[in-house]
Amino acid sequence: MARVMTGAEIVTQVLIDQGVELIFGYPGGAVLPIYDELFKQAKVRHILVRQEGGAVHAAEGYARSTGKIGIVLVTSGPGATNVVTGLTDALMDSIPLVCITGQVPTHLIGSDAFQECDTVGITRSCTKHNYLVKNANDLAAVLHEAFYVAHSGRPGPVVVDVPKDIQFAEGYYLRPSETKSKVSYRPKLKPDHEKIEAAVNLIANAEKPVFYTGGGIINSGPRASKLLRQLVNTTGFPITSTLMGLGAYPASGHHWLGMLGMHGTYEANMTMHGCDVMIAIGARFDDRITGRLDAFSPNSERIQIDIDPSSINKNIYVDIPIIADCAYALEAIIASLKIKALRPSKSSLKNWWKQINAWRSRKSLAYKNSKEFIMPQYAIQRIYELTKNCDTYITTEVGQHQMWAAQFIGFEEPNRWMTSGGLGTMGYGLPAAIGTQLAHPKSLVIDIAGDASILMNIQEMSTAIQYELPVKVFILNNQYMGMVRQWQQLLHGNRYSESYSESLPNFVKLAEAYGAKGIVCSDPSKLDAAIIEMINTPGPVIFDCRVANLANCYPMIPSGKAHNEMLLGNENSEDDIESAIDMKGRTLV
Repeated sequence: MARVMTGAEIVTQVLIDQGVELIFGYPGGAVLPIYDELFKQAKVRHILVRQEGGAVHAAEGYARSTGKIGIVLVTSGPGATNVVTGLTDALMDSIPLVCITGQVPTHLIGSDAFQECDTVGITRSCTKHNYLVKNANDLAAVLHEAFYVAHSGRPGPVVVDVPKDIQFAEGYYLRPSETKSKVSYRPKLKPDHEKIEAAVNLIANAEKPVFYTGGGIINSGPRASKLLRQLVNTTGFPITSTLMGLGAYPASGHHWLGMLGMHGTYEANMTMHGCDVMIAIGARFDDRITGRLDAFSPNSERIQIDIDPSSINKNIYVDIPIIADCAYALEAIIASLKIKALRPSKSSLKNWWKQINAWRSRKSLAYKNSKEFIMPQYAIQRIYELTKNCDTYITTEVGQHQMWAAQFIGFEEPNRWMTSGGLGTMGYGLPAAIGTQLAHPKSLVIDIAGDASILMNIQEMSTAIQYELPVKVFILNNQYMGMVRQWQQLLHGNRYSESYSESLPNFVKLAEAYGAKGIVCSDPSKLDAAIIEMINTPGPVIFDCRVANLANCYPMIPSGKAHNEMLLGNENSEDDIESAIDMKGRTLV
């Protein structure tokens, strides 16, 4: 039976009834009634961040590592505008969020009132859906619907803008089961039988196939990852993945080719270029994967499985589109292959694998190591080797360090890798690590960072201290905006315009100022001991790992080039050890 509550009470009760454990937020005048109600209850824990953008990234880390919805609560005006980057990031990477924003009273909307902005208008293009609630009786239904929309189909962020007078007003509260949803959004979960049969026939007759997987596998849940592994083992096909799909198939698996795309492996990109049948599962053919569109996998027939109809044929034409949840589609394909007793040609696959292994032999991730200073690739390898037997979750900032982490850390399970893919948001990693650590308090959570990226949201170290979260920030400190510098070197005649950080802080002292542990290392022979010290430190750590300044991230597909036009670091003089030091010799400064 409906109960009468204030709007603020309704918001709090919705969070409780939706099973919310944590919300990330920052108070302000337009949401004080909600904060007052949160103060009166003990079921939902609020995490106070230091800037609203950090709240969204923390909620993203929580959501990505758990499969649950991340919740954000911020005030009106600057509180709402500060979440725009995080909302766009979540939209690009299909992360389920519900963001509740305060708004000025309804009678002041449009009057340029203090801390007013058109939140719905501003967030329309960076959310899956958004709402402005003008009647307290609608509030419960809208919020329950927001949870449904955020998590259903292709996940994404939803904003609910709640004016302050609605928070004070009384309205009827209905539980989720009592709410008659008006939403017409009903994503298609199960695939068409005819499409599955066509796909199975194409798979069975493939001679040079490849599975191309993306973040949709992760979003579909653990069942999809298990079915994917089963299908790969059944067919014997090679498999590659986008940045967002890492972990859906184990990196130790024999069929694994490594990551695909601009900084993907030689074997993954060449396999994609030369395949005759491509099975894209939960991937959207973004530009970092495809390279030059007219040269992308030019001789293949293509199957695409995606729950979002708008992703089908958006960038690349496919021959067999399958609109469905990945798990349902994979289950149907496996069942059909079994019923028909279809198996791809063993001789054709043997020849295909012979070619793939020849590409593998190029060892595209090889680099020249040094005993004098730390190469960034080596640092990531040591992180991986020293933590792979731990219950580890990895977040990253954005840049070279992000790509090296994707290349050199082998993910065996889904939901262990939190990174900003589509938007490429610097400053993502630390707050995402905080959200991940809160979701997995006994696990080892490491943010692999760059010296430039970490400063984007360094204030969130204070959040980690307040809540006693033992997040580890491992900075590959090359004193540059590394990826910007690499592009300037390769594409702009070595003109390093504004890509060198002239006044970086002392990261050890910065850590100590926050109350965290600071570690610095510049000697390869001492790196393992320093990493072990970081792991064993019970509280937050900032690790300043001084690496070669001008090391480049290879392989690399230059902008506008095809997959078979990669630059390989071990075959390019730019990646020699000598060239990893700049003219001033600043490798260890």
